[in-house]
Amino acid sequence: MESTIVGEFDTRRGAELAVEHVVQECGVPRSDVFVQPVGGANTAGTRPSGPDVKSAPAPEGGAKLDGLIEVSVDFHGDAPERIVDALRSAGARAVRTT
Repeated sequence: MESTIVGEFDTRRGAELAVEHVVQECGVPRSDVFVQPVGGANTAGTRPSGPDVKSAPAPEGGAKLDGLIEVSVDFHGDAPERIVDALRSAGARAVRTT
């Protein structure tokens, strides 16, 4: 069954982790996984994580935190719940299937 499964993430790190889970654990070809901002603005998520977090009191400019990051998976199989579980385990705040 063909479907697109979409997860929304607060952080770039969570989105990248989701891609790794989907590709490595679920066997989805990397060419079937897409990452993009939810809105029109380029963003690193809604909160800092990983390299975006600085210990300095006044972090330098860099990552723009303007919106969610979307990971969409073109799925051609019989067990979409594995993809949904992988997205959720990586921190997806919402998951939908189209």
